[in-house]
Amino acid sequence: VQLQESGPGLVKPSQTLSLTCTVSVGLITTKFYYWSWIRQPPGKGPEWMGAISNSGTTYYNPSLKSRVSISREIYNNTITLQLSSVTPDDTAVYYCARSATFTQRGDRSLYDSWGQGTQVTVSS
Repeated sequence: VQLQESGPGLVKPSQTLSLTCTVSVGLITTKFYYWSWIRQPPGKGPEWMGAISNSGTTYYNPSLKSRVSISREIYNNTITLQLSSVTPDDTAVYYCARSATFTQRGDRSLYDSWGQGTQVTVSS
């Protein structure tokens, strides 16, 4: 499976960030995978933001739950992340990744596929 993140590289504070993960050579509905969004701010470790299962169930990091939304488009085989009310603290490289078991951790070793990541900077 191949994953590719896309979206704006620069977002203004208070706006909503929207990123898309395009999945190829595999289907997002394949049992029993989980598709996660993970971000890594500069100088910090990876942070799991949330996930969506092959059946469409969503899971969110409690620290972000009020601002994050993950959805999918089966026809396009894509996973979308939306993060509202962004601040400069949301500046990070954002990744989508696939795991065969559910995890709320951002450790790369827990996932069998990762995208290359996309840099997002929040600045006015």
